[in-house]
Amino acid sequence: MKVVILAGGFGTRISEESHLKPKPMIEIGGYPILWHIMKYYTSFGFNEFVICAGYKQQVIKEYFANYYLHHADITFDFSSGGEVIVHDETSEPWKVTVVDTGLNTMTGGRIKRIQPYVDNEAFMLTYGDGVSNVNLDALLAAHRSHGTIATITAVGVTQRFGVLDIDKNGLISSFREKKDTDGALINGGYMVLDPGVFDYIEGDQTVFEQGPLESLAAENQLSAYVHDGFWQCMDTQRDKMNLEALWQNRKAPWRVW
Repeated sequence: MKVVILAGGFGTRISEESHLKPKPMIEIGGYPILWHIMKYYTSFGFNEFVICAGYKQQVIKEYFANYYLHHADITFDFSSGGEVIVHDETSEPWKVTVVDTGLNTMTGGRIKRIQPYVDNEAFMLTYGDGVSNVNLDALLAAHRSHGTIATITAVGVTQRFGVLDIDKNGLISSFREKKDTDGALINGGYMVLDPGVFDYIEGDQTVFEQGPLESLAAENQLSAYVHDGFWQCMDTQRDKMNLEALWQNRKAPWRVW
């Protein structure tokens, strides 16, 4: 089963770095967050990827074209005509297709554009800026048991501020720190989609999270796999710093390889 990764947006909310590279190429622990996501899928045996690129798509293509330069020791032997020798070659079992899905294409449009690359088969889909320790085997099993066109992973929104419990008289009965369970469930990515999903996408300007998912829900063709473990998107510089701290302290829940 192929894994499709949305990696074409502008990443304006983390513009400190995204003005230089696509957000999925921003690094955590010296590796692009895109690499972290792919390594996680590989740990479950998913090794074929279709990357929906757009903004600064050449950065993603050049990264994979020069993968050994990034992940191995290299000898450049100019005395023998510029021979390049790769030492301790780091080999991933990956087949990676990077598709230029357009600069201003919306999420639905990007998915529509990669239709020829998924061979009319079910595929996984996620965003190129979020890591998790979701059980992908259980997610796939849930999708198959539901029999719907689409299954999304539902995750809790972590509150970032202190929480007030207020009684009916307007008095604060308690003030406490936030808990993961305080937030509502949202779409955390890590989806499984049947090829019928393409029928719900009109074109480049279709926002997948609006028309298509709303229509699927109305037709009882959208199911949820609730994940109560770790999930974090890298939406801001603060998010990046938190993920970096987890990685550096060897506490990254998604690091299962």
